[in-house]
Amino acid sequence: MSMVDTSPQADARYHELLRRMPPEKRLEAAMRLSQAVRELALAGIRARHPGADEQELRVRVAVRLYGRDCARRLFGQVPDDAT
Repeated sequence: MSMVDTSPQADARYHELLRRMPPEKRLEAAMRLSQAVRELALAGIRARHPGADEQELRVRVAVRLYGRDCARRLFGQVPDDAT
């Protein structure tokens, strides 16, 4: 997948660096990126719902990352305004 906000040369260099990484380093990088996405999602949800308890935050993060159907299967009730 190419990045649309990056020059073709920088994009090619990025992908070349990824190809040269050993598999365990690529996995580690992917895990760090996934954790960063989760933390950003949680920070945004906390800012919009400052009174939410930990359970509500977990439900809202699940909706954001995995969709309403998955969150409903995991937690049952999902707030109507969860996105």
